[in-house]
Parts: sequence; C-alpha cells; structure tokens
Amino acid sequence: MKKLAILIPLLFIAGCFDDTSDLKIHIAEVQANTQKRIDPMPSVPVFNHFDYSVTSLRSPFDVPRPEAIQEKIQQMSGCLSPDPRRRKQPLEKFSLSDLTMRGTLGELGITWALVEASDATLHRVAVGNYLGLYHGRITDVSQNNVKVIELIPDGAGCWVERETVVAMVESGSEGQRK
Repeated sequence: MKKLAILIPLLFIAGCFDDTSDLKIHIAEVQANTQKRIDPMPSVPVFNHFDYSVTSLRSPFDVPRPEAIQEKIQQMSGCLSPDPRRRKQPLEKFSLSDLTMRGTLGELGITWALVEASDATLHRVAVGNYLGLYHGRITDVSQNNVKVIELIPDGAGCWVERETVVAMVESGSEGQRK
C-alpha cells in the first residue's frame, strides 16, 4: 500500500514533464519582442526657495487696530445709503425688468401708475412708493412712464443714485427700460 501511495504521485509528476518545447518557443518569442531598455527617470526641477515674510503686516486672524476701524467708519459715514429700518414694500421683491406699467389712474391731483408684476398681480403706485431690487423710489408718475431713483452699491461700501424710467407698455408688447 505504501508503494502504491508513492507510485501514483510520481506518475502524475512524470506526466507534467512530458514535452515543454512549445513553452520554450513562446518564451523565446516574448523575450525577442520585449523592450529591454527602461526610460530614465524624468529630471526633477530645481526648487527655488522664496522667503515670504510678512511680519510687518497684521495677521488676518488678529483684530484690526481701533484706529483702522474708525477710519473706515468715518469714510463710510458721509456716503449715501438706504434706510435699513424702512419696511419693504411688495414690489421690492421684483427686479425692474419684471415690472410693467399698464396704465394710470388719477384723482384730486394724485396720479397713480398701474404696475403689473411678473406674478401677474396688478399694483397701484404713486410718488414716494418703492419698487425694484435696488431700493427704487418713485419720483414722478406721468401718463407714459414712471421715473425711479435707485440706489446702486458702488463696491466700496457706499451707494450711488441712478435714475431709471419704466415706460408704458402697449397691449401685446414688453416693457421698456431706459
């Protein structure tokens, strides 16, 4: 039984080493077609050290000097700005391009403009009412248009006045802006 246990594995192993000539030919072909040269490593660029020293400037994580804060407040105190305590009116949530003048009404020397918003609601406005996204105050209502003074931010913390005209729209056409 011991001899049989040794003989069977030897037969299997002997069967594996029968003919390896096709394997040797394949290895020779792969070696002949394989590139034996490896490209060199790319050169590393020279690192130029730059000393960035800003010890003379204030750290952005430190509180500014009180004098600097006062200078900024004084600079902005003389600027034109909208009243933050004023309650917003319904037409101030629409841009002027979304508002259309549809007509006028008048009574006892007061002229109202009929302004249609982009949500298809009709509003009656007069001189002193506000509309548009930039704190636009109506300064004049006439038969053909509504003049609006807007406060546009100038990017430096102040505001600049700009006059805009919302013209009357005839049926079937879009609003005009100047």
